[in-house]
Amino acid sequence: MRLIRLLFDAYLKLNRDDGWAIASHIALSILTSLFPFLIFLTALAAFLGLRAEADAATALIFETWPPNVAGPIAGEIHNVLTQPRGGLLTVGAVLAIYFSSSGVEALRIALNRAYDVRDERPWWLLRLESILYVFLGAASLLAIAFLMVLAPLARAIAEKHAPGLMHELEPLYAPVRYGVTSAVVGLAVLAAHKLLPAGRRSLLKVAPGLLLTLILSLAFGAGFGAYLAAFASNYVSTYAGLASIMIAIVFLYTLALIFIYGAELNQTVAVGFPHKRGEG
Repeated sequence: MRLIRLLFDAYLKLNRDDGWAIASHIALSILTSLFPFLIFLTALAAFLGLRAEADAATALIFETWPPNVAGPIAGEIHNVLTQPRGGLLTVGAVLAIYFSSSGVEALRIALNRAYDVRDERPWWLLRLESILYVFLGAASLLAIAFLMVLAPLARAIAEKHAPGLMHELEPLYAPVRYGVTSAVVGLAVLAAHKLLPAGRRSLLKVAPGLLLTLILSLAFGAGFGAYLAAFASNYVSTYAGLASIMIAIVFLYTLALIFIYGAELNQTVAVGFPHKRGEG
């Protein structure tokens, strides 16, 4: 009963904080910053001589997305990224970095509202911090992608020298790959809760919303993917050529709403628990 009350209070707080509108802002910001971020990621990878890792990092981003959502967007991204472009420090790359940081800023606004804090730092400092997170995110993705690129090589060597063992481990290959992707998503959500909003919170204080966000996101991804597999034609008949964009917006909007609700739950727990102890 207490858990249901907490969940309901978090829902009411989400309504008071305009969570539905902020989720729309996050969804559109993420969608519009995704292309610039991947352009920057590809430019950075080319600068470092890591083109294969850039492709792996792009695939990693869409690993947990339903195929019906990821497919059209990944295709358009491939068309954009295969166009010839200049080096890392071109005007286009600088603009790509700046626009990529808009997605980070949207998350910051949502978290500050959810945690009932006001960020007093100047806007330019916050923007520089968001740009730093874009660099860190790109570098982290390339580092993980480097390991993913090495994985098939390690697998081939293992199959050559220990084929029996590899046959036994074969069923674990896909779950481990999906688990790595889920862990990356989990770390990204944790970093957002810990670093983006004003003030600092312990891992214990962000744990409830973090766990709920991961569980609901994975469940929604699976459910939405199954729904699209059966009823994707509904979107096509309604939105025609805009169907893939509308599907992506609905997907990102729901994920953003889940993310905000997780933060609202954290704040509800943080405020509610001391109050309940005082009553006891």
